[in-house]
This record gives sequence, C-alpha cells and structure tokens, in this order.
Amino acid sequence: MLVPDPVEALAGPRWRDDAFVARFGDAFHTVLAAQSIPQAHWVARSDRLAADLGLTDWIRSDAALQLLAGNGHGRDGWPRATVYSGHQFGVWAGQLGDGRALLLGEIDSPHGPQEIQLKGSGRTPYSRMGDGRAVLRSSIREFLCSEAMHALGIPTTRALAIVGSPLPVQRETTETAAVVTRVAPSFLRFGHFEHFAHPAEDRAALQHLTDAVIEHFYPAAAAAARPAAALLEAVARRTASLIAQWQAVGFCHGVMNTDNMSIVGLTIDYGPFGFLDAFEPGHVCNHSDSTGRYAYARQPAVAFWNLHALAQSLLPLVDGDVELLRAALAPYEQVYADEMLARLRAKLGLATERPEDANLADDLLRLMSANRCDYAITWRALARFDSADGAANDALRDHFIDRAAFDGWAARYAQRLRAEGSIDAERAQRMNRANPKFVLRNHLAELAIRDAQRGDFAEIGRLLKVLERPFDEQPEHARYAAHPPDWAGHIEVSCSS
Repeated sequence: MLVPDPVEALAGPRWRDDAFVARFGDAFHTVLAAQSIPQAHWVARSDRLAADLGLTDWIRSDAALQLLAGNGHGRDGWPRATVYSGHQFGVWAGQLGDGRALLLGEIDSPHGPQEIQLKGSGRTPYSRMGDGRAVLRSSIREFLCSEAMHALGIPTTRALAIVGSPLPVQRETTETAAVVTRVAPSFLRFGHFEHFAHPAEDRAALQHLTDAVIEHFYPAAAAAARPAAALLEAVARRTASLIAQWQAVGFCHGVMNTDNMSIVGLTIDYGPFGFLDAFEPGHVCNHSDSTGRYAYARQPAVAFWNLHALAQSLLPLVDGDVELLRAALAPYEQVYADEMLARLRAKLGLATERPEDANLADDLLRLMSANRCDYAITWRALARFDSADGAANDALRDHFIDRAAFDGWAARYAQRLRAEGSIDAERAQRMNRANPKFVLRNHLAELAIRDAQRGDFAEIGRLLKVLERPFDEQPEHARYAAHPPDWAGHIEVSCSS
C-alpha cells in the first residue's frame, strides 16, 4: 500500500508504508526530524536519476527543495537514523551509525523500491563528536562521483540533488553547509551485522536482520541448509565483482572500513575517493590514511578482510562453525581473479580467451606503472593500436618513456590480435566501450568546487553531463579528458572531504 506524503506535491514521490527498514525494531534505528538549513537553494540536480525515479517534474518544485533541505517530512515514524558498528582502518571502533544521514523512507520507482536518504541533515544519536552536517565541497564530490560511477556501469548508491545553504560549518576552515540526497535499494552495511554481534551478542536481532536481508535481496539463500552461510557467499561473490570493476577503471575508494561496505554490493560513502591519474599501484588517495591501508592495489585484499569481519558477525547463526563460513568466503578470490581478467581482456579488445592473456595484461600494467602512464588516457589510446603496421603506433609509443619496452610488448599484442583474426576497427569499438574517456579526476571536481564556493554552480552541471556519457568521444569536451595539470598532484582529500 502506498501513501502520499502531505508535504509533497501530488506528482512527487509516493512513500511505501511497507518500507524494508520499517520491519526492524527500535534497536535498529531512531526516529527523529532533520535539522533544517536556512536559505536553502538548489546547487545541483540529476535529471537522469529523477527520470529513473519518475520524478522529473517534482524535482524542480519548491516542495522538493524544502523536503530535500530537511525542512519537514510530515509522516509518522520518519525520518530514521540507523545504528551500526564496524572496523575502521582495521581497528574495532564500536558503535557508529548514521551520524549525519537520515532515511526519509522508501518509494516506488520504475526500477523497484528505492530508499531516499539525506546526508548532512544534522546531528543524530550516532553523531558522536560530529555536527551532523556535510559541507558543500564534499557534497559536490559525492554527487558527481555517484552519478559518474553509475554511468560507468558500476553498482553504486546514487545522488539525486544537492541543496546548499550559507549556514557556516567548521572543518579545517569555515565552510558552508549542504545536503546531498542519496538513493539506493538499500543502505545496509556490513556494520549493521557487526553491531548485533559485537561485543555483546544480540542473536535474535542478528537473526531477524539476516532473515530479512535474505528474503528481500538474496532469496536463493533461503533454500540453503545454512542460509546465513549462503548469504555470506552471495555477498562475497557480489563484492568480488564490485572490486574488480573498481580496479578496472582505476577507482580508489579511500576509506574501506567495514561500515562503508554495502551488503548488497554497492559502492557507498564517497569521501576521500579518487581516480588514478598516473598509474601507481601503491597510490593512496586518502590523506588521512597514513599507513596506506587503503591503497589502490590493496583494495581487493581489504575487501576480503572486511568479508571476514562480516563472517565473524554471522558465526552465532551457524553455531560457531568457522569452517562453514570459511568455505562460504572461498569463492571470493577466484571470482575476483576471473572478473578482473575478463575486464582486462575487454580493455585489450580481445574477443577470445587464451592462457597468455593474463601475462599480456599484467606486463602492460607493469609498463604503465614503470613509465607513470596516465591510466585512463593510455587505455583509451590503445584502441587506436595498429596491429599490422608498427610504425603507425608512434603516437601511442609516446605515452611510454621506455619505447623499446613498449615495442616489445606491442609485438606480442599484435601477434595475439592476429591469432584471433581481430579486425582493428571492430576491436577499437569494443575497447571504447570498455575504456572510459572521461572519469571524475580530482582536479575536475576541484574546479567545480571552487566555482561553487563563489556561488557559480554551472560547472557542476556541465561536468555531470560529460560524466553521464563516459565512453562517448564528445570532442567538444576534450579538455575534460586531458592530462591533469601539475597542480592536480598537490590536491589532498581526507576523511573530511
């Protein structure tokens, strides 16, 4: 049964009174109102997501502005902040929770039920020492990257809008407040399971949460002899696929704590993220990560570690059978390896599979690392590789300082392409569908942020439109695909970003 929200225009969202989160008890969440922001104004909106949700007209209304600014909701029992716990930088952090996020509820959409959440809407019981606010800078980064990742085909939470305000917020300096509207089938995290398992086990709540997630998102696990173990395996497989997609596009999350890991396999919580410029496997995008725990090359192993933390939480539901859960996690490494190799083959434009493909891809990556090649630009340029005439590849060779080393690799690549009867023009089309021309580089976001902090939001919209078509040539927007300027290397993003 659907009930309208009295705050909204009739054409707006219609809230479900059987929202998934509503089936959990008071131990799971706190009902409280958002703290409104003064002089709310639009900063950015995603017309594409609004259309996906069936909200094209509503998103431009004053009713939408007020709702997404946190200025009232008008429904009993909503909004809600959920509690979770987790490991942060590998250390048990205890109780955490939605410290600056509020779930408005769940709506029906053409793509199924979707949860709508405000981020930056004020303090909650889980804010700890925080103010519950988000700043304009971080909200722009999350908004743009959420939609950019979706356009890349990578599972992610999405961002519907940013509402700004002159309300001052203190971070390293005084900034202004913003609220970003996030959308996802679910915002449940590994940390929700950890909360009910540590330190004092609440088996009934943990069982209830697990059963509900299985029923709603992983129904095949319900038929297994040990549903909790089947759930873990399904989550492990989905997570392995997600991380392979991150690695393939050169995405660094920056803060892969267990409370930032989605139980339904989404990219969630965009803070100190970054896309690789020069290919450095050891790149650390989070200035707060002094040990490099979340470096790009470590992300697959960190995700596996986080899955072990989830498995530890599920132990009470399998009567402490460690081996059962270890077996449930076992597919992760092979799924990741298979997914990664498949994506590397696609990036190389290979239409068939041969045993030497892994070495061919790995050797190219080693060359790119040794020569500090730009990750996105080099892969995109490879589509123009001429498999018949090595002399025609001079422009591609120029991406590599060690041209002789590239020539040796190129000879192997050309031989591999000829072995499968590859046609260069057809291969180029395949490669351009696998290697994005446009990604959200830090300096592009920084330029949009600087304009926005001066009150000019136009660049956010322009950049969003480019990022919504990352695989298209868009020659009129070539500057967004150029090598980063020298100053880009000095941009620092941290957990406050």
